[in-house]
Amino acid sequence: MSLSTGESDSIGSIGGYTLVDRLGSGGMGVVYLGRSASGRQVAVKVVHAQYAQDEEFRTRFRQEVAAARRVSGAFTAPVVDADPDAELPWMATLYVPGRTLEDRVARRGALSGRELRVLALGLVEALRDIHQAGVVHRDLKPSNVLMAEDGPRVIDFGISRAADNEALTMTGHLIGTPPFMSPEQFASPRDVTAASDVFSLGSLLVYAATGNRPFDGGSPYMTGYKVVHEQPTLDGAPEPLRGMAERCLAKDPATRPQLAELYRMFETLPDTAAAGPAAAGPSTVPGSGSDTAGPGRTPVTESATVGRGYGGRTGGTEPATGGRTRRVRRLVVLGAALAATVVGVSAYHLATNPDTSHGTPAADHPVPPGPSLPVGWRPWQTELTRPVKGDSTTVNVDSVDSGCMSGGSALYCAGTGFTVARIAAASGRVEWRFGSSAQAAERPLGVRNGMVYAYEPQDETVYTERQLTALDADAGKRVWTRTIDAGHPAALFSGGILTMSEKGTEFVALDARTGKDLWRTPARSSAGTRCAPLVLGGAPYGVCTDADDPTKGQAGLVNLDPAHGTARELPKVPPTAMPVGAVGGQPLFAVRQKLDSESNDGRDEPYAALIRVNPAEGTAIRIPLPDIPRGAATLIDGTVYFVRPDGTVTAIRATDGTRLWQEGTQIENLSAPVSSTAYDSLYFANRYGRLLALDRTTGAARWSTDKLDDPGTSAENTIPSVLLVKDAIVAVAGDTAFSVRPARPTAAPTPGATRN
Repeated sequence: MSLSTGESDSIGSIGGYTLVDRLGSGGMGVVYLGRSASGRQVAVKVVHAQYAQDEEFRTRFRQEVAAARRVSGAFTAPVVDADPDAELPWMATLYVPGRTLEDRVARRGALSGRELRVLALGLVEALRDIHQAGVVHRDLKPSNVLMAEDGPRVIDFGISRAADNEALTMTGHLIGTPPFMSPEQFASPRDVTAASDVFSLGSLLVYAATGNRPFDGGSPYMTGYKVVHEQPTLDGAPEPLRGMAERCLAKDPATRPQLAELYRMFETLPDTAAAGPAAAGPSTVPGSGSDTAGPGRTPVTESATVGRGYGGRTGGTEPATGGRTRRVRRLVVLGAALAATVVGVSAYHLATNPDTSHGTPAADHPVPPGPSLPVGWRPWQTELTRPVKGDSTTVNVDSVDSGCMSGGSALYCAGTGFTVARIAAASGRVEWRFGSSAQAAERPLGVRNGMVYAYEPQDETVYTERQLTALDADAGKRVWTRTIDAGHPAALFSGGILTMSEKGTEFVALDARTGKDLWRTPARSSAGTRCAPLVLGGAPYGVCTDADDPTKGQAGLVNLDPAHGTARELPKVPPTAMPVGAVGGQPLFAVRQKLDSESNDGRDEPYAALIRVNPAEGTAIRIPLPDIPRGAATLIDGTVYFVRPDGTVTAIRATDGTRLWQEGTQIENLSAPVSSTAYDSLYFANRYGRLLALDRTTGAARWSTDKLDDPGTSAENTIPSVLLVKDAIVAVAGDTAFSVRPARPTAAPTPGATRN
């Protein structure tokens, strides 16, 4: 039976069911919302056409249908109809309205109190029904749990098997989703029992309660190693759930609790939210910013390889003309962007729980009392310039990505006349400066393990090399320096620093402590050999296009094993796709509407879709954007914010492309936003030092400030930025860094004590 075009209000029909909407796509097939002749709604899974002729795949699908038919219960979705032998095999289950647990956590943060208790008890009941039918689910994960109004539903028996049948052998295939698999699924998949689902349940509940996965290695291989050999990370999990999860996550299946015991244990979970870290939402992935997750740490959502604005398309580095200071431009990593230059502005935010319950106008929101500020904090303003002895050259900063990185009680900021400066976050006092150059320095790459990583401005006659330097974060002394390829950016990932070899033929991982090679991997994919490094969600990737024409065909995306550099190809993406971040460890790309459009220096591009790549399953989902948002894209807590040069900000939900709101702020040349959970706000700075706060839920303007009296001579050419140190706002505009209190943003710096 084939998928056929149906009525005008449908997208087709199959097996007598009218398909009215597409719900999603996975490794096995596409899931549609269907409607029977009587009007009953069903979820119809249709196998991908390319797999329908694969007998091994058909066997798996028959196995799924048989397993699902044997399972029925209040917390599973029963099978209504199926035809595994059709031309396009399909299965229909009762439609359950509700988002997945993965979407719920991405949108609103971690669960607590009654919501967490209901989830835990419902999942135990669902597993009881599944196991009583002689079935092991084998893929219990957040995207396979639907959050219905009357409790969770476990779905997708795609890799489950009947316990009394032999497991399907799939040589070379990883059966499951690594962060939620059990050790025995890696070590002995044929011997998996119901205890494997208990292990997965423990991982899933930790994720639900903290927003973080207890095993996360940045790649399927490293994650699998941690599942088998290392103890789970349970930071933020509240008691008594933490102790229960520890028992579920025992390496030995025989020592894990039975479902009946688990049910009694979960009945003791509190109905009210516990105070403390469990209320926090998903955190950023280690390696994307400062590695210290303590008070005042403001992690970076993505590395500087996530492009913010673009210069002219050049095909490589180019010298400046008209007497301007020459500087190397960094190549954007995808498709046509490989022939463009990037000014990388990273998106900064606090990794906290986004609350979507507010819906009142901005004026009705009271300002929370007692903001959390660095010890001894006061408003301050500091100039990021220093005269260079014996050099009277007029500096042209040429759209430098200026700004600061947070390192706890200190900021590490780029400037003119030095490479990087350490500035006290509480007072704005400059504690040390490193380097000397008439050129404006770029924002540091990041802060980790007591070191800050930065580019040293290169000689204006050098176009192929640049110096990457690691400095002692406390003393400002050079620890090591490494010459790297100037045509590609370096970026911190969970296991080191990712860059390219001198000739661009290899991906190279550097030890962040020593600067020495960890591994090298040939830079190539089936799409071509013109490659660039990319870090998303703390994980290393490579993007490759045709060496002669980067706009030809699709761009190849490869997942690089952080430990060894082994490359694994993922689904290709269009040459118009731009990386914006990662959602739940899955890379997210925004797809430009046109390949040759470069409006307003590339900062006002229209985007037609989002693409979300699942590295574990090797699949990709295209999410259309019917409203065609424009601007530079920033991903924060599951929402993509498009910021246009004219000040228009559009919020798009990453999971389904829905436009949440759009606000015309009338403040031009805004920075990427930063999100404050404490004030339920988004903060922006513009190039002249004006600050703006928008309601995070509605987009309504809450307040704005006047511009700085004198942001400096580089204001026209530097890209502004804003970050948070606890609740204190720190912004950089032109040659000036300054900090204000969110409760009183117009408060002036303390006279005579804050300019340096």
